[in-house]
Amino acid sequence: MASEEPSITLYTTQTPNGIKISITLEELGIPYKVHKIDISKDTQKEPWFLEINPNGRIPALTDTFSDGKQINLFESGSIMQYLVSKYDKDHKISYPEGTREWYETNNWLFFQNAGVGPMQGQANHFTRYAPSQIEYGINRYQNETRRLYSVLDKHLSSNSYDYLTGSKCTIADIAHWGWVASAGWAGIDIDKFPALKAWEERMLARPGVEKGRHVPEPHTIKKLLANKEEMEKHAAQSREWVQKGMKEDAEKHK
Repeated sequence: MASEEPSITLYTTQTPNGIKISITLEELGIPYKVHKIDISKDTQKEPWFLEINPNGRIPALTDTFSDGKQINLFESGSIMQYLVSKYDKDHKISYPEGTREWYETNNWLFFQNAGVGPMQGQANHFTRYAPSQIEYGINRYQNETRRLYSVLDKHLSSNSYDYLTGSKCTIADIAHWGWVASAGWAGIDIDKFPALKAWEERMLARPGVEKGRHVPEPHTIKKLLANKEEMEKHAAQSREWVQKGMKEDAEKHK
């Protein structure tokens, strides 16, 4: 009979999506190995990685499945659902499937994956990575990110919730945290959303979040945002890499 012990390797780098999975693993307290992916060198586009994630993005995760064979997981929400389904038998960061709270967790998990992440990601792009300042793009995506933040802020404050589904931290909270923690990179002032800011700080006080956010390297976004010179330098380096990658992809898929 195949072992149910985790045999997990996390393929990741220091991004809001990447730390979702390391935080989830730390919150669950299960062992895992880390394989750092250097996205600046396009490691995620190498054939061996595309065998794990055909989309060539992080995070990805492999594990030994119940049939004894390797299973490849990609897309952060899918990975998180897999981890709690297989390993969170005590429901530390989840609820029993089919309960009201289980469905509510899914509401907010998909809200992040389909809303906050893509919209804030585009705000990041137009604010930091575009070759020129396109006012329409900046306004469009910053305003939509603020609207989504206001939904979260109102939900937390009007229900007096500690977490998105009440008194328990779940994968829905973990999915949001890295993005909210880096709000300033997208030009969003978190101080305008006091309930959400308090939630962000409450999450940070959790040992699993504190440990998991530093995988595979230190989580330094707050320090970076506090230093304008370093922030501009980092943005310029990232902009060059992003534009290069876009050009290469455009040529490849003509």
